[in-house]
Amino acid sequence: MFTDTNLQRPRTAFHALAVAVLGLAMLLVSTLSAAAQSRPDTFADLVDQVANSVVNITTNTSVASVSGGPNEGNPLEDFFEEFRRRNAPDGAPEERPRRRGSALGSGFVISEDGYVVTNNHVIENADEILIEFYDGKELPAEVVGTDPNTDIAVLKVEFGTPLAFVPFGDSTAMRTGDWVMAMGNPLGQGFSVSAGIVSSVGRELQGAYDDYIQTDAAINRGNSGGPLFNMDGEVIGVNTAILSPNGGSIGIGFAMSSNVVTRVVDQLQEFGETRRGWLGVRIQDVDEELAESLGLEAASGALITDVPEGPAREAGIEVRDVILTFDGREIADTRELVRTVGNAPVGEAVRVTVFRDGQTETLLVTLGRREEAERAVPASAEADPEEVGEAELLGMTVSTLTEELRQQLGLDGDASGLVVSDIDPDSSAYGKGLRAGDLIEEAGQVRVETVAELEARLDEAREAGQTSFLLLTRRSGDARFVALSLDDE
Repeated sequence: MFTDTNLQRPRTAFHALAVAVLGLAMLLVSTLSAAAQSRPDTFADLVDQVANSVVNITTNTSVASVSGGPNEGNPLEDFFEEFRRRNAPDGAPEERPRRRGSALGSGFVISEDGYVVTNNHVIENADEILIEFYDGKELPAEVVGTDPNTDIAVLKVEFGTPLAFVPFGDSTAMRTGDWVMAMGNPLGQGFSVSAGIVSSVGRELQGAYDDYIQTDAAINRGNSGGPLFNMDGEVIGVNTAILSPNGGSIGIGFAMSSNVVTRVVDQLQEFGETRRGWLGVRIQDVDEELAESLGLEAASGALITDVPEGPAREAGIEVRDVILTFDGREIADTRELVRTVGNAPVGEAVRVTVFRDGQTETLLVTLGRREEAERAVPASAEADPEEVGEAELLGMTVSTLTEELRQQLGLDGDASGLVVSDIDPDSSAYGKGLRAGDLIEEAGQVRVETVAELEARLDEAREAGQTSFLLLTRRSGDARFVALSLDDE
């Protein structure tokens, strides 16, 4: 028999266990409740917060008609056209009929004094730009500046009182799965709202400075230039493009990240144009075989394939250097280098660490301005005639560069090297992207201009026990390193 004391012990233990289980259950319910609350029940409050800062944009453009005018399709059209030309004043240019075109887009106000951000393609070549606000008022806008590289434009409207505006947020803080909201003028249905999540970040479409946020929030034609909001009402992207087989939203939209947009907007507001840093090199990514050929421990960095006249050459950067860090930031690949250099201020001296001949070296480079460099026209020099020769090596038929070949390939007068005149489609060289018409400028990190020089470099590589052989090639002005396996001969 149990005494009262014996009965009390199991009851106390059971009570403690029950309390513990109840506490755990309450904690679990609380956690689930908090998770449920992180998913918004409505976006209405967010819409109320930002709506007055989002605008519809209408543009009007006068363009030359591609049609033949009012007589198009008329059997006597040629007669009428000849009659008009005959009776036109001497020396007067022929005027093509013109027509008016209009386009719709979106945008958002970023300051109380009336600066508006949108896409460049929304307002490109527009004669008139009209901004419509959420409350119905309409204002004409002037272009402050545009950047086709990121498809961003800044407009300005004048209004007597301060305008409601929205701030930019930190796009790098966005994670795949975060809630976002898009607002704009899709298909002319002004001030429409759609919501979704971040599908991915860091997307690249086709531009050197691309850094897109991908979202499944519905984005259609007319949403271009509109804001993509986080749940705090901050703009973390500018809706720019969609991926669609039919032109409508299928849940794959792209917004240029705010961390790219803010830098562009600041420059457009200050200068009316962008001012990106320019290093003055041509580059390519480093793969495993290139890393082995160059003696790198890891396949990372940006390999220099050409150093034309510019800041890099003045600082002592050379072909075959691999840029490892730029201004203290590690460089993983060419895309990161382009973006990092572009974001650096023009005229700023930065430290660039390169890998050269088995060791690292740090150089000080004063950056130029990319926009000025792109407008420059390089000069070409005359070349001396080369001796004629041909040989089959590494699955390729290589020929000495003659004046006839130079003209056929459209090469500059200062071009030198060996021409790939034919290539075996089953060869390693073909698999690495080499094609007939490519120019081989270097072999084994030494310039070659004759077949004998190329053969000598191959013999040296074999005697040294190398398993791969590095070529510097050029096609249509673009240089590229290719590492070919000597085991595949």
